[in-house]
Amino acid sequence: MIQRIEFGRTEPKAACACGGHGDHHASEPAAADAQEILVAGMTCAHCVKAVTQELTAIDGVSDVSVDLQVGGASRVTFRSASPVDAQAIAAAIDEAGYSLA
Repeated sequence: MIQRIEFGRTEPKAACACGGHGDHHASEPAAADAQEILVAGMTCAHCVKAVTQELTAIDGVSDVSVDLQVGGASRVTFRSASPVDAQAIAAAIDEAGYSLA
């Protein structure tokens, strides 16, 4: 079962924040006990890598996957051994240079 984390934001940014190029896609099926967030501004594999690194730095977070949606909100799913604080997730996304959608 996917637990969706809502942050109350609905307008994604269209511009890429990483400076990378391309139209690369990285996606894997979400695990049954995964959590899901939407991230705005991701456009390439570099974006995916930055978000993945920041999220996996959170204690207990693993198996991050991204359904990249260039020009829209990318769906990011991850597993965690225990509940993850929503503020820690928001801070990790911000540190990667993106915003929650």
